[in-house]
Amino acid sequence: MASDLRHARRTSRQVDIAGHPVGGGAPVLVQSMTNTDTADVAATAAQVKALADAGSEIVRVTVNTAEAAAAVPAIRAALDAQGCAVPLVGDFHFNGHKLLTEHPECARALAKFRINPGNVGKGHKRDTQFAVLIEKAIEFDKPVRIGVNWGSLDPALLARMMDANAARSEPWTADAVMRDALVVSALESAQRAEELGLPGDRIILSCKVSDVQDLIAVYTDLAQRCDYPLHLGLTEAGMGSKGIVASTAAMAVLLQRGIGDTIRVSLTPEPNGDRTREVIVAQEILQTMGLRSFVPMVTACPGCGRTTSTTFQELAEKIQAYLRAQMPAWRARYPGVAGMQVAVMGCVVNGPGESKLANIGISLPGTGETPVAPVYVDGQKTVTLKGARIAEEFQAIVDDYVRATYGGAPRTPQLDPERRTIAVKAVG
Repeated sequence: MASDLRHARRTSRQVDIAGHPVGGGAPVLVQSMTNTDTADVAATAAQVKALADAGSEIVRVTVNTAEAAAAVPAIRAALDAQGCAVPLVGDFHFNGHKLLTEHPECARALAKFRINPGNVGKGHKRDTQFAVLIEKAIEFDKPVRIGVNWGSLDPALLARMMDANAARSEPWTADAVMRDALVVSALESAQRAEELGLPGDRIILSCKVSDVQDLIAVYTDLAQRCDYPLHLGLTEAGMGSKGIVASTAAMAVLLQRGIGDTIRVSLTPEPNGDRTREVIVAQEILQTMGLRSFVPMVTACPGCGRTTSTTFQELAEKIQAYLRAQMPAWRARYPGVAGMQVAVMGCVVNGPGESKLANIGISLPGTGETPVAPVYVDGQKTVTLKGARIAEEFQAIVDDYVRATYGGAPRTPQLDPERRTIAVKAVG
């Protein structure tokens, strides 16, 4: 299925963002956005690095004031000094034409500009200010994401389309006109950008809404009407499980259809919550669909009356956190390790079977079962753990497996249909 999904990707142009290819068959990239005051160089650089360390491959920052624009080069320099090369995208609304003109170093430091046609300007100023933004993108050789949002749709365009709809013999619903207006706004803006001289392979489009069915409908239509790379995201997705479920429900359908070249999960963080959660959710959407591998996945049972002990829950949580924490170092040192599958199971019902299907699995004792935990490596039982240090001993087995399996000769991933996971085998 993973292979089928990758080959089903919609054909689009490819846009280069500071060495990161988007579209044209390239892997779907994970994007995120800071919520710091961009003028605060230290705070913004720290959050960008945290997002990048979590796996965000592109990070967007708000550029809304002269102070924010002046801070962007310093943020870029601070990141470079820490060895963090993640591309920065500048998010411009209302005054972007002015900021990019008055702060050329900001334009140079950014890897991409994001502009919203509905917030560029009104009346005759709109065309002039849009032209300035595109001219600056051309001058500094930057790609542009033209990002249309439901909540800030160009009112003149919407009024024009509503009038045209009223003249139809069978008028559409207001929602249908709104969806069409989003697509038309993006396409007309992209056409205007090309007329101004911006190459088509420097343009990415997005049409964000906050309703699942609307997002699916809009992007399905947009994908049929253009070959620009598309950025997916359910805007204002919400907080916690609601935001995660809604984003997953919408984007999974589109990704399954081969639509989408970059994605963002726009979660509302809990007070003092960790901003990197949106990155992890985006990665997990892509990885559980078989489109990308970012970190070894842990299969764990939900628990039942057979598992009144919390041992398997605690071990699953500890191992999952440990694997993610190791990935910044493992990614370069152990090629292919992100495809590793680990199983932490809670009783004998499905424990041995799921453990055999994973690269490494442990079947912990459920309530009333013999207090032993067999460990399976590549489908074979290798050892039985007992006592109070099962967690530490299992983690050591995981470490040994990673070193032995991924630390030798160059490897290529091969799908092993018998074990439902990516088995990485040595080459040569």
